[in-house]
Formats: sequence, C-alpha cells, structure tokens
Amino acid sequence: MSDDGRHIDPALGTLAGEGAGQAIASTAAAYPSGPTLWRETPTRSFAGGEPTYYDRPLLKAPVWIWSVPAYFYVGGTAGAAAVLGAAAQAVDRRGLAGLIRTCRWTAVLGSGVGSALLVHDLGRPGRFLHMLRVVRPTSPMSLGSWVLAGFGSCAAAAALLAGRDGALGRLGDAAGYAAAACGLPLAGYTAVLLGNTAVPLWQETRKSLPPLFMASAASGLAALFGLAPLAPREAAIVHRFGTAGKLAELAAMAVVERDAGRVETVGRPLREGLAGTLWKAARGLTAASLAVSLLPGRSRRKRAVDALLGTAGAVALRFAVFHAGKASARDPRATFRRQRAR
Repeated sequence: MSDDGRHIDPALGTLAGEGAGQAIASTAAAYPSGPTLWRETPTRSFAGGEPTYYDRPLLKAPVWIWSVPAYFYVGGTAGAAAVLGAAAQAVDRRGLAGLIRTCRWTAVLGSGVGSALLVHDLGRPGRFLHMLRVVRPTSPMSLGSWVLAGFGSCAAAAALLAGRDGALGRLGDAAGYAAAACGLPLAGYTAVLLGNTAVPLWQETRKSLPPLFMASAASGLAALFGLAPLAPREAAIVHRFGTAGKLAELAAMAVVERDAGRVETVGRPLREGLAGTLWKAARGLTAASLAVSLLPGRSRRKRAVDALLGTAGAVALRFAVFHAGKASARDPRATFRRQRAR
C-alpha cells in the first residue's frame, strides 16, 4: 500500500498520469470542504429515529423558472380551445362559426405564447429544435415537443382557413380536427412530464395530475371566453363547458390531495408554505368562479367577475403544483418515507 493517503495497492493498480504527481501536505488537505462534515453515517446523523441522507435533500430541486408553470397554463388553455372548437365544428359548423373562429385563433395565440415561454426557460430557440431531432415514445418531453409543434401548425392552418367554403373550407376543418387531436394531449402532457420525475409529490400524484390539468384547462378557457363577444347560443355552450370543467377540477383536486396525503410528508407542501397558500387559493377561486357562474343573469359585471376568478384559479393551480414539487424535492425525508411506505 502507498503511504500517501491514497491507499493504492501496487498489485492492483498504479498511479500514473498528470494528477498522480500532485503532492499534498496531509490527507486532510485533499478535502477542502472539511472531512468532518461527512464522517457520520446516515444511521447516526439523524434525529428522532428516522434515517435521512445526512439530513440533506436526496434530490436536487427542479431548476425551472416561472415561465414553466406559465407555459402549463397557456398550453393547456390553447389545447382546450382547439378541442372546444372541433366539437362546435362537428355539431354546427355554420351556426357556431363565431365560436369556432374564436377557438381557432385562441389556439394559435396560445401556441405562440406557450412556445415563447418554453424557449425562455430553455435559454435559446435551438434547444427546442434539438428536441425535435428524435422521437422517443417513452419520453413525455420528447412526445410533448412534437405535440406542441404539430399543434401549432394545425391550429394556424385552421385559423387562416376559418370561414372559407369549398376545398379550402374542408381543409381548414380537417386542420381543426387535427389541432384538437393534438390539443387534448397538450392540455395534460405537462402533468405526465411532472409525474415522470423522481420528485416525491409529483410521483405520488402521477395518475391524478393529468386529469386535474385537463379539467383546469377547460375551466380556464371558459373563464377566458367569459368576456369574448359571443352569440347567446355560443355563450351558453361555453358556460356549460366551463361548469363541467370547474366541477371536474374541484373533484380532481380532492383526488390529488388524497393521493399526496397517503404519505403525510409527501403531501405537506400542498398544506403549508407558498405552495399550500397557492393551492388553497386555486381551490377557493375556482369554487367562487363556479358559484358566480351559476347565479342567474348574464350581466357584463357578472361575466367579468367570473372570468377574473376562473383565470386566477387556473393560473394559481399551475404555480401551486410547481412550487409544491420544488418543496417536496427539498424535503430530506419525503423520498425516504415514500419508499418505505411503498
């Protein structure tokens, strides 16, 4: 054995190369952070009889910035708009032409803004293009990138050909259906992406988060359309669409809370701190928006209050899930407790 603190057995290995010639005054000098910081074993460095990884987070918190949850909202709203527009197109293409046109242009605008938010988080546009070089069916991020690219193209074609007759009109209708086919997964794939990570909260709710995001996309779109200049029949359709979305969103939030609460530490971010405040605000705002929408009357003030409450609830929900995941990753005990509960 060498006596320089590196303990290399000459029969098994040799010290060679540029780094092998470095000399240090003592073994302790090789650890600039101080070896005493890591001398305790995990089973001896915990309090209360519960092992942790030196009482440090086992995972690194996601490095995403605010533009990611903003993209979750914008992309979901755009996808819901394409779905609603295709449904209206299938029911009565001419009688609901105004609603169809509004849905198509909302999908185009959402696709553009969502792509800009995504690129803003990535840092430069080339990184988004790099994700389109391959298709990986097992990767939600890879499939989501292709869904977003296909959605934007189809939504733009459908919007530009809205109101046309003949072959161009049929081509626009086909593009509208294709946009809806991409819009449905666009509204929920971001939740699948979260559930595919190792973050304890997102992992524990991986089955209930996608329905929540899709329901919230429907309710958020209906709230946004509350101030749109729609005909009475079209406004009634949007109202029913939004009511169903809000009811589904509140039910899905309860399911997410139940799934996260199976392990007390994992569900804690939804009850405490910034994420807990945002989660409670999202539930209260959505419930208030539902109550306002069910009141009699169609005044402009009532629709404005409903739109404000519903939109704020949908945005708060995405940011609540985002910050809850970050808090869950920073918890030194959440991962261990979830694994032992499993």
